[in-house]
Amino acid sequence: MEYRDYYQMLGVPRNATAEEIKKAYRRLARKYHPDVSKEPNAEEKFKEIQEAYEVLKDPEKRAAYDQLGSQWKAGQQFRPPPDWGSGFEFSTSGFGDGAFEDLGFSDFFSTLFGSRSPFGRAAGARARPGRDHHARIDIDLEEAFSGVTRVLELQRPELGPDGRVQLHKRTVRVSIPAGVTDGQHLRLAGQGEPAIGGGRAGDLYLEVHIRPHRLYQVDGRDVTLTLPVAPWEAALGATVTVPTLGGPVEMRIPAGAQSGQKLRLRGRGLPGQPPGDQYVLLKVVLPPADTPRARELYAQMQRELGFDPRADLTR
Repeated sequence: MEYRDYYQMLGVPRNATAEEIKKAYRRLARKYHPDVSKEPNAEEKFKEIQEAYEVLKDPEKRAAYDQLGSQWKAGQQFRPPPDWGSGFEFSTSGFGDGAFEDLGFSDFFSTLFGSRSPFGRAAGARARPGRDHHARIDIDLEEAFSGVTRVLELQRPELGPDGRVQLHKRTVRVSIPAGVTDGQHLRLAGQGEPAIGGGRAGDLYLEVHIRPHRLYQVDGRDVTLTLPVAPWEAALGATVTVPTLGGPVEMRIPAGAQSGQKLRLRGRGLPGQPPGDQYVLLKVVLPPADTPRARELYAQMQRELGFDPRADLTR
């Protein structure tokens, strides 16, 4: 995916005011409108400046776009950071209705601001006297297992008196329940946009993202652990200690177990009704043949066991 420099497309500096951006857009829109323009590639240029203006005219989209930094060059290969959208609080208006995709905007725009992006999570939100706000929170798997109380610092973009985007910060305290799953939304009632005229304030919805873990893969409330085992443990059977989110447990490996075999520890995943399970994926690991004695033992196994791991291939 190629990076798109929206400031370059409109021919304005990165510190341009809202009024300067609007003037640049109007001038270019008149120049490249397909119904009247005789410029080459007028239709494509018109779509580009529409896309750039859609981002830079909106304080929320522009502030988020500016977070990517100015080191990227137009046309350079780009991938959004894994925590894209974290720490931003944004309203429901203008996001997630799928209209931007229908206009034929680029993959770059759709990834950052389309209906499947962090800024598109507000699709279908019900209108309220005060608008609902949305933000993202990243937690560790251990925090999802036990629950945690976090204090978030959120920043909400607004246009200042000088026409430039300003970030207003606030802190929010949230209790994350044990057993929360990746992608789950937590509702903080009344923490969204204040209502005008004494009406009901909007809500703040936090979308939970669980960070990748060095040991476990997560699927809903189930977790999977890859467990290294020695050849004799797999062949003869053994009782081994297995880490789980709730602490180590003893597990029996059946005799004749194979690499890739999956065992289940019921109820050892994330808490819930019902709780998730932990799956243990066996991985047979060979000891190195790095001493004369080790090589002798491997040679003895070769002579005495008569084992052909590829026998099924020659039947």
